[in-house]
Amino acid sequence: MNKLSISTSLQINKTPEAVFEAIIDPAHMTHYFISKSSGNMEAGKTLEWEFPEFPGSFPVRILAIKPYENITFEWDGDTQALTVTIHLEPRNNGEATLVKVEEKEMNNNDEGLNWLKNNTAGWANFLACLKAYLEYGINLRKGAFDFMIQQ
Repeated sequence: MNKLSISTSLQINKTPEAVFEAIIDPAHMTHYFISKSSGNMEAGKTLEWEFPEFPGSFPVRILAIKPYENITFEWDGDTQALTVTIHLEPRNNGEATLVKVEEKEMNNNDEGLNWLKNNTAGWANFLACLKAYLEYGINLRKGAFDFMIQQ
């Protein structure tokens, strides 16, 4: 059976160093992605992330970090662990960064197709929110998912 994986990318007009710091540091991440983290992303650490639209916290196991180039972590999907790698590629003489997100992998079945649809949209949203935050200081997530919160 073929496996499904997610791959999406977006160029951000900031240096790889600025993008990297915005991804690993919860002081930045809380302005575009999560509502809380138990710490900075560091290889070998397990963090707890909270999202405003979901109850509870989610464990995130940091597998590897190569500063300004790659961040790899694992988190739990509905039925299995999934691996996410964020690649940073300098562009425009290092003044911009191509950010590529890959998440792997699920079986090619109904559950896998649902994951592919939802998480592809989620990672595209992550990239758009990261770009808006870094380039314009805007938090696009603020209030965007309030409709998902159980009232």
